[in-house]
Amino acid sequence: MPIKEVFPNPTVIQVIFQITFPNLFFIEKTIGDFQKRIMDKFPESNLLFKKTFLFAHTSADIKIDEMNAQNNIETKVWQFKHQDKYTLNVLTNSIDISSNIHKTYNNEGGEKFRESNEYVINNFFEINAIPYLQRIGLRYIDHCPIPDGGDKEFMSYYKTSLPLNRFSLDNAISMDFQTVKNIGDNYFLTFAESIQYVLNKKKLVLNFDGFATNKLPNEYLSVTDKLHEIISAEFENTIKEPVKCLMRKKQ
Repeated sequence: MPIKEVFPNPTVIQVIFQITFPNLFFIEKTIGDFQKRIMDKFPESNLLFKKTFLFAHTSADIKIDEMNAQNNIETKVWQFKHQDKYTLNVLTNSIDISSNIHKTYNNEGGEKFRESNEYVINNFFEINAIPYLQRIGLRYIDHCPIPDGGDKEFMSYYKTSLPLNRFSLDNAISMDFQTVKNIGDNYFLTFAESIQYVLNKKKLVLNFDGFATNKLPNEYLSVTDKLHEIISAEFENTIKEPVKCLMRKKQ
């Protein structure tokens, strides 16, 4: 079951939504109109250039620097921000929204990430005729506390997939687990669980990357709702009551 509670101190540190579509060069001509539509929520703007390196077989007489010059391709990224809260990136084949402030997707009692997505994508679709969506993705990254007390106490907080029966948490510098799950109807979930040092403190990092492929543009919101339900249920299946108690405490 998806979590209905809005926690004042959630473990999520970042949520990202992305759609990808065929490379459409006309987006460069419509980006100004799109900027005017979203300027009230994304007032800061930048034009960035992302370098892409292509590798191909070449004849032996072509010098390495000449090959790099030919294959070094710059991709334009139109970036819009609202302080350090939201970031929106538009490319000719994708659009993504990331936030580090949202505490809920669509539950009452907090600013809803779903509404931010709907605001951006509806404005984008109104001026850009996207034929179909290659991928719709929703990703949550959580930094979860590791309690004192060793493996036994850790397992009272989490239903972990890490091999603690073989490798003790006390001795682990890092530890990782990842799986990709096929849910059917072109829905998938990548779940990753790892022990990492974050700001010199050991954390359990949970990464939920839900995505769907080959969908129509008018399906994006219902597809994202389903992805959220999948991720929320998996998060609920990973944490136990002590973690919920910590998330209910105000900072």
